[in-house]
Formats: sequence, structure tokens, C-alpha cells
Amino acid sequence: MVYFNGFALRDEAHFFDAFLDDGQYVISGFSYGAIKAFKAAMNSSIRVDKLQLISPAFFQSKGAKFRRLQLIGYQKNSAAYLAKFTENCFLPYGVQEVSYTDHNVAQLEELLTHEWREEELQTLRDRGTVIEVYLGGQDKISDVGPAYVFFRPYATVMLIKGANHFLQGE
Repeated sequence: MVYFNGFALRDEAHFFDAFLDDGQYVISGFSYGAIKAFKAAMNSSIRVDKLQLISPAFFQSKGAKFRRLQLIGYQKNSAAYLAKFTENCFLPYGVQEVSYTDHNVAQLEELLTHEWREEELQTLRDRGTVIEVYLGGQDKISDVGPAYVFFRPYATVMLIKGANHFLQGE
């Protein structure tokens, strides 16, 4: 399995042990990493049996003002932005310890402006790739309702009603 981390994160895959398939031809990613996993699957010259998108960053239903405010907040104080971002990832439950890696405004901009495209999802399905999407019903980061509706025709979508962005729940 190839796994892609969320924005500014490293080594967070353990949060998803119950969901991740460690097969040889599986690509998985969490949040921003779901975008990277999707692009890797689309550009792969080798077989991809399964693509797992865990809490995929989905903001295409948000307006330009939302994206602009996020970028301004990050540029003003990236440490404070990241602390609040992490807190929101774990809401409505307590924050758990995570490890960070280097991050920059270009990555955040890519996360916020990525447009998921139906025809690309269909292309992956036509290649024989099984697509799984995992969403937390209490996610305070991604726009879960529109994401569920968008991915449903192309993927098996698991909506975990009481779960947050990290798929943690009570």
C-alpha cells in the first residue's frame, strides 16, 4: 500500500488502521493526502486495484471568500493556523497528539482549490479501480454533505455518523 499524509501531518496513518487495506495495489490518502493519492492513481502506469480516500479534502462547494480567509489566516500566523486546524480536525472530541512535517501556503492553496472531477473518477472505475471514500458525519473540516453526494455515484462511501475528520468518535 502507498499512503499519503494529510496537510502538514506525518505518521497519522495509525488513526485509520481499521479502514486501511495494506494490499500491494492499494493507494490511500487522508484529507490533503487523498488528493495526492487520487492524482497518483490517475497517473499510475501500474495497476491500482483500490483507491481509499479518507476524509478527502472537499471544498469545491465553498466560495472564494472561504478559501481567501483560510489563506490569509495561514499567511498571518501559520503556527496558530495549524493549531486551530488540528483542533477542528478532532472536534467534537478531544485533540489527540499528531506529528507535523514541513508545510507551505502552496500546499494549503492546492488543498483548498482542488476540484474533484466526475469524469476522472469514472476513468479510474473504468480501469477497474475500486474507490472507497470514508467520511465522518461530525467532520468540521471537509464539506461532508456535498462530498457524500458527489462521490456516491463513483465510490463506496462510508459515512460514519459520529466521527470527526480523523474518523474518531465516541
